[in-house]
Amino acid sequence: MLNPKSQIMSASVIVEGIEKSYGKVKALSEISFSVEKGELFGIIGPDGAGKTTLFRIMATLLKPDAGTVTIEGFDAVKDYRKIRNSIGYMPGRFSLYQDLTVEENLTFFATIFGTTIEKNYELIKDIYSRIEPFKNRPAGKLSGGMKQKLALSCAMVHKPDVLFLDEPTTGVDAVSRKEFWEMLIKLKNSGITILVSTSYMDEASLCDRVVLMQEGRVLSIEKPENIIKSFSKKLFALKSSDIYSLLKALEKSDITEVVYPFGEFLHVVFKEKFITDEFMKQLISEGFNDVVMQETEPTIEDCFIDLMKIKK
Repeated sequence: MLNPKSQIMSASVIVEGIEKSYGKVKALSEISFSVEKGELFGIIGPDGAGKTTLFRIMATLLKPDAGTVTIEGFDAVKDYRKIRNSIGYMPGRFSLYQDLTVEENLTFFATIFGTTIEKNYELIKDIYSRIEPFKNRPAGKLSGGMKQKLALSCAMVHKPDVLFLDEPTTGVDAVSRKEFWEMLIKLKNSGITILVSTSYMDEASLCDRVVLMQEGRVLSIEKPENIIKSFSKKLFALKSSDIYSLLKALEKSDITEVVYPFGEFLHVVFKEKFITDEFMKQLISEGFNDVVMQETEPTIEDCFIDLMKIKK
């Protein structure tokens, strides 16, 4: 568990021993990490990992059962009013007023925080300028990518110190995802601390550091490149015209440690050393005549699957 007294002064967010249950369901268990000022910090995990519950606690919208969250030196429970003036929060589900126009939504959020669009326009210009031509369009009639940009503009319009983005790219197209992360990196470079959650493993590599979560537990906290370096096993990619049957055959094999689909390939880690030619002959004898196999470099997703297996 982290000791708040030992945290260096540059920590913007400190999460220590957070726990949360819903009835008999343990949503979060002993979650601890810290985020430096100006860091782009990723919270990575599949649906049901506890990401949204954690974000609601950090954004002062939900009380934990145990543990503490400190934002810019303020306690998330005792000092929630002060914290809400210094953070921006973008929930996973689009929650702006769909019958108000783009400009009306932004004006509303600026007014709540005692500012104006004009006062902080330079801060949101790179984001808002992409949807400003549609400022008179109702928010409910925007595309997914445009809704995303509007929500981020509303979260940024009061110039927050810390930005919480809960799965902001879920359900948007690949181009919008790419644009969104380019915007986040620009905001990060301007000195804003950003915490972003996602179930897209490829987005983890764009963060300074990530915490990998599964079933309310922390599996790893590291720089993306260090997580990948920690994968010490040989990983193989296999491909066949009958990929499903090959998956089932490899799952039953005595020499495979783990096998799972990965795009158009199967990724496999073997339990022991094996002779490639003999293994391929065995596959051919079982009717898999077109299997292609090669060693491949692991990704964050491979490391996550490996960590899940270890921590069970």
